[in-house]
Amino acid sequence: MSGFGASLLAFVIAISILVAVHEFGHFWVARKLGVKVLRFSIGFGKPLWSRRFGADDTEFAIAALPLGGYVKMLDEREAQVAPEDAARAFNRQSLTTRSAVILAGPLFNFLFAVVAYWLMFVSGVPGLKPIIGEVAPHSAAAVAGFVNGDQILRVKDAPTPTWDSATLELLDAALSADTADVLVQRRDGERKVLQFDFAARDDALDKGGLLQNLGLSVWHPVLPAIIDRLVADGPAERAGLRPGDHVVAVDDVRIDNWSDWVDYIRAHPDNRLRVEVERGSERLQLTLVPRKIEERGEAIGQIGAYVRPPPPGADEELRTLVRYGPLQAVSKSLANTWEMSALTVRTLWGMLAGRASVENISGPISIAQYAGYSASIGLASFLKFLAIVSISLGVLNLLPIPVLDGGHLLYNLIEWLRGQPLSEAAQQLGQQLGIVLLLMLMSIAFYNDLTRLFGA
Repeated sequence: MSGFGASLLAFVIAISILVAVHEFGHFWVARKLGVKVLRFSIGFGKPLWSRRFGADDTEFAIAALPLGGYVKMLDEREAQVAPEDAARAFNRQSLTTRSAVILAGPLFNFLFAVVAYWLMFVSGVPGLKPIIGEVAPHSAAAVAGFVNGDQILRVKDAPTPTWDSATLELLDAALSADTADVLVQRRDGERKVLQFDFAARDDALDKGGLLQNLGLSVWHPVLPAIIDRLVADGPAERAGLRPGDHVVAVDDVRIDNWSDWVDYIRAHPDNRLRVEVERGSERLQLTLVPRKIEERGEAIGQIGAYVRPPPPGADEELRTLVRYGPLQAVSKSLANTWEMSALTVRTLWGMLAGRASVENISGPISIAQYAGYSASIGLASFLKFLAIVSISLGVLNLLPIPVLDGGHLLYNLIEWLRGQPLSEAAQQLGQQLGIVLLLMLMSIAFYNDLTRLFGA
């Protein structure tokens, strides 16, 4: 299966699971509280499969468009209801019952995240140790004193066994505009406390990613500039480069490793380069013209060549496995769900306040790519992806925007304060505003996806 096909399949599976969990929350609580459910649908549009079950003859359906779902309950505002069923209509229920049914969907998303995190922690979470690679000159990291080879042990009071945990703790500090003390261990074993003052920086959450904005990079083993494979009819292949070629110089500049080679290529789009390579016992001179492409608004060179990967086990010292026992995993999964929920809320607030770029919003294209990538790595990675997206769905659905669960809860709150529901006209106006807001959010997400995809 192609990379696109695998990503699409992983995306459909992920969204179907999370939508089913969300809608099952509405369905289960509605049934428990005596509300009659007419239909439980995964997806929108024409049903591809449907069956009826239970005493209420509830229809369960899988529809053609797998980007959502819904639970349709008996409601006198939507259709005529038989007198014997009137007491089970949703609109006849108390405010407490209606609010519980509405709230159940997001709550089930949070519960699912707890379960996914628990399975992930029990099975073991592979990751990379947070060892720093190159530090960008004059960056925040360089000013703070970080150097190549530093391993991040703690951020503030939190241990950071992996790059994921280190990045999340730094992101939390950046969103809070806090000062973050970072404990690092140098290559010689010395430990130092360095500091990021996020209150003095307003660019940490700009487009490009937190680590890049701080001037940090992930350390990787130094790889020689040996070509593994080429893109068909790319600039490298047309120039005569072949798999196995070892690049030793370009324009009389010595190339010591693959990073040097990539940096030179990126810096010289559309330039004629004199490349010296070793091919077996021969030394050859070739002429190469990197293709010009746009990346985050900057013109760079690209040739369509891939590095020869290190032998198996060469980067074993970088890898770690975080695993907890069943009981310890419960508290850890609860804590992770709470922390990620709070982080999602603060990120959204940061975007509204202008501290975080809206370019960090991802749409279905990016989510599909992440789904495929996480699924290809392994079960733990895919479970983590599901947990994070489930939390995001839970938080987003609780936003006080009409159309979403949070909007319906807002209507209920207003009804409780006024002693009577809003008028039909006011509710319809709210629905229209909610649709406009969602369309704006979706437009931003799609624009960001296309920008990332095409490098515009």
